[in-house]
Amino acid sequence: MAVVGKRHYGWVIIFTGLAVLFSCLGLGRFALGMLLPSMGASLGLNYSQMGLISTGNFLGYLVSVALAGIIAERMGARATISAGLILVGGSMLLIGQSQGYFAILALYTITGFGSGIANVSLMGLVAHWFDRKIRARAAGLMISGNGLAIVFAGIYVPFLNSHLGAQGWRKGWLTMGLMAMIVAVAAAALMRNNPADKGLSPMGSAIRPTADTPARHGSKLKRSMHAVLLHLGAIYTLFGATYVVYATFIVTTMVNEKGYAENVAGTFWALVGGLSIFSGPLFGWAADKFGRRIGMVSVFAAFTLSYTLAAAKLPDMFLYLSIVLYGLSAWSIPTIMAAAVGDYMGPAKAAKAFGWVTVFFSVGQVVGPATAGYLADAVGTFRIAFWMCAGLTALAAALAFYLKRPAEIS
Repeated sequence: MAVVGKRHYGWVIIFTGLAVLFSCLGLGRFALGMLLPSMGASLGLNYSQMGLISTGNFLGYLVSVALAGIIAERMGARATISAGLILVGGSMLLIGQSQGYFAILALYTITGFGSGIANVSLMGLVAHWFDRKIRARAAGLMISGNGLAIVFAGIYVPFLNSHLGAQGWRKGWLTMGLMAMIVAVAAAALMRNNPADKGLSPMGSAIRPTADTPARHGSKLKRSMHAVLLHLGAIYTLFGATYVVYATFIVTTMVNEKGYAENVAGTFWALVGGLSIFSGPLFGWAADKFGRRIGMVSVFAAFTLSYTLAAAKLPDMFLYLSIVLYGLSAWSIPTIMAAAVGDYMGPAKAAKAFGWVTVFFSVGQVVGPATAGYLADAVGTFRIAFWMCAGLTALAAALAFYLKRPAEIS
């Protein structure tokens, strides 16, 4: 018999997973924006160098997600997650002691690599530990760690800078790196590759199934699964290309085009971080309740409206609504995507498949900001870039609407 409710070990997996994502993505990636200004000033970095440091992280992430599923299959998710966090924490500790641009670029690329293998392995673990009917909610609770880290960094880094001055960024890297190392130890101690390791069935299930998908084989089914993964990859590419444009340029737009003071724009960005804590659980519940397709369509509709309100020449209250919609939707697509991949591929192949579709997402993250920046340089405003994002997320909603259910694949 499975243990259900709050006593199920799945709750340990959820909260350990939240800490993993708080560390590997929240601190390892999203805290950079807070640390970069003081680090750049201290080391004399120019804007191109600061941009390339961020690009190095994305490239490390891109390489790792292509390999993460293979590594997790061989080492097990538990060991892979811990190894990824050790890379994240160790590289951040070394960045805190670095004296030059090239060392930081190399180390932050390693941070991105560690972030990717930890994240993909964790999302693959969701399919093992949680029954299909609660899978998206479980992933959503874990992914809320990203938003918590944004809020934490927004409070912690200014506190360090105000007390330690120009060298506060070093303490930031060192302490956050140490936090990631502590979480690595906790993940090694608490994570389990399969509920069977604890004598349990997946959380939400009364029996111990071998997989979520029918035990069918053959080349036709294999081609159908490849088509579904390409379909999911296309949707994930559009998400990656658009969400990062808004995240990268909305504060710049508010300051340079709307005339907001930097501290006011920063406050609104902190609001995004706070709201994003609820995005995964909110839309994870919707995806479990109404299905993955409806969940994705709803999210992309919200993104489309958010980008449209940011692009249009409207009173400021509509920009505020844009920010709220973006914050509430921010981490919802990764939440639903992790659940959907588990539905289609089953637990055994979930990590490898999620890594594969995340490659598409990563490519979108690289292409989106570069295209938006080019458009802004050409026309002198980011409005065209936001219109582009609105069109792409409308296309993503249409693609999600025509996504086949697992039972329809043959």
